[in-house]
Amino acid sequence: MSSSKGTTISSKDRISNGQKFAYGLGSIVNNLLGSAIGFMSIVLNVGLGINPALVGTLQAIPRFTDALTDPIMGFISDKTRSRFGRRRPYIFIGAIGVGLVFALMWQLPAGNSEMFYFWFFLIGSIIFYLFYTIFATPWVALGYELTNDYHERTRLMAVMNFMGQFAWITLPWFYAFMENDTFFDNSVEGARGLAIMIGIFAAVVGIMPAIFCKEKFVPSADEKHEKVSLWVGLKENIVEFFKGLVITLKRKDFLKLCIGTFFLFNSIMLVGAFSSYITIFYVSGGDQDMGARYMGLFGTINTASTLAAIAAVAWISERLGKRRTFMLATFATLLGSLLKWVCYDPMVPWKVLLPAPLIAIGMGGLFTLMGSMIADVCDLDELETGERREGMFGSIYWWMVKLGMALAFALSGYLLNATGFDVELGGAQTSATFDMMIFFDVAIPVVAAAISILAVYFFKITEERSREIRKELELRHEAKKLKSNPAT
Repeated sequence: MSSSKGTTISSKDRISNGQKFAYGLGSIVNNLLGSAIGFMSIVLNVGLGINPALVGTLQAIPRFTDALTDPIMGFISDKTRSRFGRRRPYIFIGAIGVGLVFALMWQLPAGNSEMFYFWFFLIGSIIFYLFYTIFATPWVALGYELTNDYHERTRLMAVMNFMGQFAWITLPWFYAFMENDTFFDNSVEGARGLAIMIGIFAAVVGIMPAIFCKEKFVPSADEKHEKVSLWVGLKENIVEFFKGLVITLKRKDFLKLCIGTFFLFNSIMLVGAFSSYITIFYVSGGDQDMGARYMGLFGTINTASTLAAIAAVAWISERLGKRRTFMLATFATLLGSLLKWVCYDPMVPWKVLLPAPLIAIGMGGLFTLMGSMIADVCDLDELETGERREGMFGSIYWWMVKLGMALAFALSGYLLNATGFDVELGGAQTSATFDMMIFFDVAIPVVAAAISILAVYFFKITEERSREIRKELELRHEAKKLKSNPAT
């Protein structure tokens, strides 16, 4: 297999299809768990009558705690030295724990007060996100270190992102499934049953990367000797943690990627509820069954388009580079968001589906390219610091994403209230309310996509620079190996 520049991938940097598939299974679980609460939370409002602002708070607080634990988990994973590896033990334990907790947290007992449901769900969510961090942070770091090749990294991320989209195929249909009278008496009962199915799936499929992926990192004899320091040298490790945190946050190219992701991804999260409410109560006139079908169709079209976009992005990036490809893909999402303005039409409801393919292009490019570009940053960091810190970079990256998601979910409920929306009115909201909802749904992603493009425009690690860095690192590794084993 060759790159577009004619360079051949060495056997040690080529990832087998089996390992790519196993790593991709982790993406399905990661996407499913990371977004299921958001897609199912409409039940908290529509099914249990919890105020939208409280629902937003319920989603925001656990994500703040999750964001705080991510860097700690990244540090622990980076410093772990076991015969099973740095990442795999945590992936295995985390997958089982997070599946079990997710199933339990949705078993909401009937006939209780709004605040009872608030505290029940809040406590369950915090525990859920703790196990989610134990699973997801080492899994992300594992992907950064599976290969050192510039383009093989993108191919791995393309497979991962492609497989992860299968979670998004099902997610938009969650509400329709929970509302289905054939299976359940009401949406709350539907949420209970769906959560059990998701929990079992997450536990069984989530352990696959831990079982079948091989870690590339092999600790030296000195590093193996240091394995007890994580627990016995608490003070030293706290100092080292914050030192590593500061070094990571000072890496300018890394911060550009974080900013690009923060605005693009979280703007979509912020207006996700608006899209659902507009589709149900404006486009469908308050017909929840009709709205649920259009939400499901939009999600299915979006996911199918994302699958095609991922393959296209991987191919184009080998010719135009990762930075330019990301900018083109994000511009497509910007256009798709603008298109919503004329596609929310109650007279022609099927038009609501038209923006889906364009919005999908940016989402397809985002996590295909960002993971690959962060792996390049990890190489530069090793060159300048002498350490491999994929866990820290991955955790900080997702810390910023999750912090943005927490803010987005918290703000979305208050923005919805600010429009004057009242769930009791159904499709009889005022025209001013619908106009304001549509304005937020269009304007926020457009502005955010523009900021994202600007941030990544200044990313400096090109393919040529990446290969120079890898060459210097290989020479350093060889010299270190000769020094420790002069007989060879």
